[in-house]
Amino acid sequence: MTTTIPAWVNGTLTPVDKLEVHQRGLKHKAVSVFVVSGGKVLIQQRALGKYHTPGKWANTCCTHPGWGESPATCAVRRLDEELGITGLAPAFREQVEYRADVGGGLIEHEVVDIFVAVAHDGLSVTPNPEEVMAVKWVDFYDLSAAVRRRPEGYTPWLQIYLEEHTDSIFGDLMRV
Repeated sequence: MTTTIPAWVNGTLTPVDKLEVHQRGLKHKAVSVFVVSGGKVLIQQRALGKYHTPGKWANTCCTHPGWGESPATCAVRRLDEELGITGLAPAFREQVEYRADVGGGLIEHEVVDIFVAVAHDGLSVTPNPEEVMAVKWVDFYDLSAAVRRRPEGYTPWLQIYLEEHTDSIFGDLMRV
């Protein structure tokens, strides 16, 4: 089964096969979510079966919206599909465009709607093993330092978010 995602071809937004989008480096829509709590960020280690960046640490979750799906609906859906997280209301923070080599001849050229959700006490996290091999809560400042020390262990988009968009994504959430 192929998955189509919204991508721009010759200036027109159209559904294109997800793998083809990445092989051709087409600009496409995406959604990223960060779940935070008390100065910590929930990050995930991508499953080894992922077709790009397997085993690398990333933000809480990320995906591509379906054709006609709103970014907010997509964010809620993907929290549940990847991590079994329900009951959160992710808030839109910023739209970011980036282009990054993700290995294997694949390029992410994304226009990403970034959301942040504040976790409630007792948040249940049940990773889908086809998507996620591990999760952990990490102090925001420790995460930023770890990404600078060992960038090869983290996805390119997480590096870009932390290096270039920290204030607009996290605002006062991480200032203690």
